[in-house]
Amino acid sequence: MRSLLLVVALAVGVIVMNGSMTNVAIPTIREGFGATEGQTGWVITGYLLVFAVGIPLYGRLADVYSLKKTFALGLLGFAVGSLVCALAPSLFVLVAGRMVQAAGGAAIPALSSTAVAKLLPPGERGASLGLIVSSVGVGGAIGPVVGGAVVGLLGWHALFYGTLLLGVILLPAALRVLPDTVSEKPSASFDLPGGALLALAAGLSLFGVTEGQVAGFSATISWGSFVAAILFALLFAWRVNTAPEPFVSPALFKNRAYLACAGVGFFGMLANLTSLVLVPLMLSEVNGLGAGAVGLALAPGAVIIALLSPAAGRFSDRTGTRPPIVVGLLVMLLSLLALSAFGAGASPLFVAAGILGVGTGFALFTSPNTNATAATLPRDEIGVGLGIYQMLFFLGAGAGPALVGAFLAARRGSETALNPLYNLGATPFSDAFLLLALCALAGLLAGALAPSPAGADEKPSDSP
Repeated sequence: MRSLLLVVALAVGVIVMNGSMTNVAIPTIREGFGATEGQTGWVITGYLLVFAVGIPLYGRLADVYSLKKTFALGLLGFAVGSLVCALAPSLFVLVAGRMVQAAGGAAIPALSSTAVAKLLPPGERGASLGLIVSSVGVGGAIGPVVGGAVVGLLGWHALFYGTLLLGVILLPAALRVLPDTVSEKPSASFDLPGGALLALAAGLSLFGVTEGQVAGFSATISWGSFVAAILFALLFAWRVNTAPEPFVSPALFKNRAYLACAGVGFFGMLANLTSLVLVPLMLSEVNGLGAGAVGLALAPGAVIIALLSPAAGRFSDRTGTRPPIVVGLLVMLLSLLALSAFGAGASPLFVAAGILGVGTGFALFTSPNTNATAATLPRDEIGVGLGIYQMLFFLGAGAGPALVGAFLAARRGSETALNPLYNLGATPFSDAFLLLALCALAGLLAGALAPSPAGADEKPSDSP
């Protein structure tokens, strides 16, 4: 089991690091291809769209087919996409390679949590899930540092040669340590139309948000995407309720405990990731800090996620999942309120302390919430259930910065802050942090008021 955890944690870390490294390289890529900011943005947007919609598809594949082969297929796709990106002669080919990367990479977070949930009983999953979350913190912390160094010394192509090498190394390791699981229902099948409808609904929702930030939410391309997303979501609901072997059981969407966990994941990730986008913008624009100083301000939050996540998982194994979820979201809420009331335009040290609090809250609730989500699911739907959960998790990560970016632009020039305690000179940022605090509050209410999932609070009988 230790070898399996090491491989999946390393794989998740590589996927996260790939994203944060590429973000650093965007200005260099734009200059190299002579592209506009909007055109180069598709290097990120295209990846996010495919990544978000691919996660539930892989989750369902793992319920129907071999976990080992599905994970290996994802790593292979990620490696092929990295090679395409490394050799890309044009921006169009680079964006295509990034989408291939995402089509493979989406397997990694989906199947890493699924492997733990399938192989370990409730009461013993928390520490292992915490280790996976910890790898997210490590990948996010070192990605910008590694990316900046590699781009400066070797150019942006070298980033993708590096991820290609890591993918090639991890592929045989995954084939060796992952179990060759089979479906517990011999007649189970993969409902491709249902999966495609879900993917289209999720992808168009995220596309509508990202285009809304660029062109405005009143633009046809933005609201048209939302209308199409709603249509595909309705068709997905119809398919789930009428297909003989649906993509996922309709009972999943009547499961209050599962829906509450999904709400916690969506709003918690939205608040956390968006704060990590908002703080660098604020420190650069308001405080005049350079990239190095901004990185130092963010580093404590990433480090605390890496250090605290496994401990939070072990704690949830002993006490149940609800206490760390509620405490974590409460810490995140209070930290965002402090940033809104006193942090916007204040000392960078105060801002660093605030983002440390956000990271602490995120580390406390994430692995226990994933543990609680798995406990709401029947064994034959753990993969697809966790896949949809993580799809919402990453949709929050993708939609949050775009929504708050649009909100920040709308509040430019405002002199009266929405937070009555704020009296400094960066009102739009104070308002944006207050909006994120409301998102954390929504997650807290979902976590506090949700019914406890059966098994989520079980403790191992041999625990000390």
